[in-house]
Amino acid sequence: MVPKPLSLLLLLLVLSAAVVGGRKLVAVGGWRPIENLNSAEVQDVAQFAVSEHNKQANDELQYQSVVRGYTQVVAGTNYRLVIAAKDGAVVGNYEAVVWDKPWMHFRNLTSFRKV
Repeated sequence: MVPKPLSLLLLLLVLSAAVVGGRKLVAVGGWRPIENLNSAEVQDVAQFAVSEHNKQANDELQYQSVVRGYTQVVAGTNYRLVIAAKDGAVVGNYEAVVWDKPWMHFRNLTSFRKV
């Protein structure tokens, strides 16, 4: 017969595996893929990123679409988006990172670069 503490440990391991089995694990603070790139929230953040970049760099990029994106929960949400934007007649991809804290009415463009 198996001692009780070992039996309990084995039971906990089996239950843990069953609970976690169907879920994707993401490290705390890790980046998670955005499932709906067309959501109003993601579109708003992407348009903000292009607009803010244009102000800071005295540029005239025109927002086209979000190609892919990830979120990270911090003190608010970081969005890492690959955005298609038009520079004159040429469409290029740009990576933008935006820190958003909607309850404080705070949004900041952390980085923006051509990829």
